Amino acid sequence: MTQNDEPNLMQLYLRHCAIGFVLAAVFVAMLLFYDIARLGTLVAGSDIGILAVLILWILHGTIFGAVQFAVSVMLNAQDDNDDDDHHGGRMIPIRVTAGSRRR
Repeated sequence: MTQNDEPNLMQLYLRHCAIGFVLAAVFVAMLLFYDIARLGTLVAGSDIGILAVLILWILHGTIFGAVQFAVSVMLNAQDDNDDDDHHGGRMIPIRVTAGSRRR
């Protein structure tokens, strides 16, 4: 990879974190809309429900963003098959002597 071929990691990170936070917003909205584990009812009846939704969104956004970034980095990985020799070859043992510097 040359210098120009390398992705700008900060842009990559911020873009995938933004995608993660959008997915988290959809996820939290679905949790509240479908009232999973009566979470929507609990948030609607609480006086600090907005804070609970904000905390849910931030924590899920952090997780989803990290997963998005990790998947993106892993999918951009390149194979190092340039040093693999599949023609079979003969391995020859080489004796290496190890000395010590004791006096």
